[in-house]
Amino acid sequence: MSSQPRVTRRRAETRQRLLDAAFEAFADEGFGRCTVEQICERAGFTRGAFYSNFTSLEELFLAMWEQRSELLLREVTAVLAEDAAEAMTDLRTGVELVLRAVPVDDQWFRITFEFTAHALRNPALRRVVAAREDAIVAALLPVVEKLLNRVGRIVTDQVALGRALVAVHDGTAAQCLLEPYDVTAWDRRVDLFTLVVLAYSEETR
Repeated sequence: MSSQPRVTRRRAETRQRLLDAAFEAFADEGFGRCTVEQICERAGFTRGAFYSNFTSLEELFLAMWEQRSELLLREVTAVLAEDAAEAMTDLRTGVELVLRAVPVDDQWFRITFEFTAHALRNPALRRVVAAREDAIVAALLPVVEKLLNRVGRIVTDQVALGRALVAVHDGTAAQCLLEPYDVTAWDRRVDLFTLVVLAYSEETR
């Protein structure tokens, strides 16, 4: 009984080291050019350690995506739970506040877009990715609705809003990363998110 927690903890640490190594490898080399061996070398493990935790690089990426999505959800939820959120006077201010918790990360952007291209060539994987994305959006929508409720609005079409938010995030993230020092690009990101939320919500009566 006493040895089991140590085994569980060690396994979790091994898994995390593989995820961290994979993140760096995918960002540096590109998902399509990485091998299991490269990731194991970075993590300091053998192939056996990899395959005791993941069946493939695709499964590893999906685990990485899920982990980052859970962190994003926690951070966005925490923003709206803070006292500062109570002082929101208008929708744009609220959107700007929430977007501060949404990372626009150059490495993660490259990794996800390369993996998406890979998934588009594999129908089964494409369905998995679409389902995961829908699940993430479904988890975030209650947070968006909470924001809207605070400024006296309700969502009129959850599905359309979720898909529009994903599209705006991906498009504006690319623009911001291409021009990281252009303040206008970041301001337009907030403006576009605000317009999308307005388009799929209405004032409460």
